[in-house]
Amino acid sequence: MISRKKSKSSNRWLLEHFQDQYVQKARENKIRSRAWFKLEELDQTNKIFKTGMNVIDLGAAPGSWSQYAIQKIGKTGRIIACDILPIKPIIGVDFFQGDFRDQHVLNLMLNSLNSTKFHLVMSDMAPNITGNFSIDMPRIIDLSKLALKISNYVLSKNGILLLKSFQGEGFNEFYKKIKILFTQVKICKPKTSRSRSREIFILATR
Repeated sequence: MISRKKSKSSNRWLLEHFQDQYVQKARENKIRSRAWFKLEELDQTNKIFKTGMNVIDLGAAPGSWSQYAIQKIGKTGRIIACDILPIKPIIGVDFFQGDFRDQHVLNLMLNSLNSTKFHLVMSDMAPNITGNFSIDMPRIIDLSKLALKISNYVLSKNGILLLKSFQGEGFNEFYKKIKILFTQVKICKPKTSRSRSREIFILATR
């Protein structure tokens, strides 16, 4: 049985979600999710994308980041999108479906890249949130470590890692590791993120 308290919380979230200006704007413009506007803001502020880039999009579903990126890199660039969930096809985007927390699946994905060097690894990955941060935060950090591992394998010189994470236990230690591996690192909090959300974005350049 679902508790009355949980039901009220879910109903409140749904109401806020559908009243959200970016959810409405996404629907009006046939954009797959409001996350598109976060990437747009990050790009406008930091000039992330360039024509001809090779990009890996981790945690791609439902595809809004790839949808934005393909418009920016043009036909000479390449996007590999990956997620455990399926996404509707996007012209110019090669999609790899699988749970790359499994080492075997991760190896298959990395081997499929044919030693191509990528200019940008972007990750909007997040676990299914339980609401219990003592459970959620370790899962978040594990996904962040996986994105870092993939970026170490595929990024070119001067390559960029754009990574969603959350503030909480374990974040500071992870952030220190990124600062050792990259020459320029900054934390971004887009205005398009919901104000009460703990999500932040790490932008790191080799």
